[in-house]
Amino acid sequence: MSTKADEDRSPVGVLDKIRANPTGRLALKIGIGVLGTLVVALGIVLIPFPGPGWAIVILGLAIWSLEFTWAKRLLDFTRHHVKSWTSWIGRQNLGVRALIGILGMIFVAGVVWLSVKLSFGIDLIQQTRDWLS
Repeated sequence: MSTKADEDRSPVGVLDKIRANPTGRLALKIGIGVLGTLVVALGIVLIPFPGPGWAIVILGLAIWSLEFTWAKRLLDFTRHHVKSWTSWIGRQNLGVRALIGILGMIFVAGVVWLSVKLSFGIDLIQQTRDWLS
């Protein structure tokens, strides 16, 4: 009776062990689906606010991609386009990058203003004008 050396064995991960049994496979698919949904939903709620909203959505997509091939394809598509955008920005001159940065800051400021106005009924622009006068 011979046994294979450790280096000859193919690595079996925890998820593969769970998938080996039909009940574990179903439980894993449901668990990944629910966890991914919660993370994506949290990210979507946080998108309008300054912070990592989109990063949290992408994290949820990465969680889904553990079990769902459509999520893996969407994650690969997203990675490709984010890398393309980042590369394009890096090739631009300082003026174009500054303009994109300023437009980004104006967008974030607008989202913050609208969020505060809708959530708390406070007009930050009017408050600033009153404070300055």
